[in-house]
Amino acid sequence: MTPTRTATRTARRLTALAAVGVLLLGVSACGDDTTADARGSSASSAADSSAAPIAAADALARIEDGAAVVDVRTAEEFEAGHLEGAVNIDYTADDFAERVGELPTDVPYVVYCASGRRAVGAVEQMRELGFTDVVNGGGYDDLAG
Repeated sequence: MTPTRTATRTARRLTALAAVGVLLLGVSACGDDTTADARGSSASSAADSSAAPIAAADALARIEDGAAVVDVRTAEEFEAGHLEGAVNIDYTADDFAERVGELPTDVPYVVYCASGRRAVGAVEQMRELGFTDVVNGGGYDDLAG
């Protein structure tokens, strides 16, 4: 093989390897809730701009301090068990934004679902609607445990 041909083959292999690395990075970013839950305490400040779940202990402390609680699971999930005083507003329902829009925006909120994933979207949407103090409490099992 000529040096130019060897360099071309090496360049192609490096390009292919880089593409595989980018794909693997993308797949790992779409992982399960354990990566979000593992961040727990580092994402626990009340005014955190992230919608990642905070530690369950931090969410429960906020609730004890008077934060309103919004359960964004389905009605069936809510009926199977929910935190005392929680309001059920299904994040997957067509009227989610309308129902959330009826809530006062100037009180603190803890939002939770089954794992914390739906709560991410709910928290982000609530912030877009003008809610100033809203955090993702994570999953029901962690909070009710």
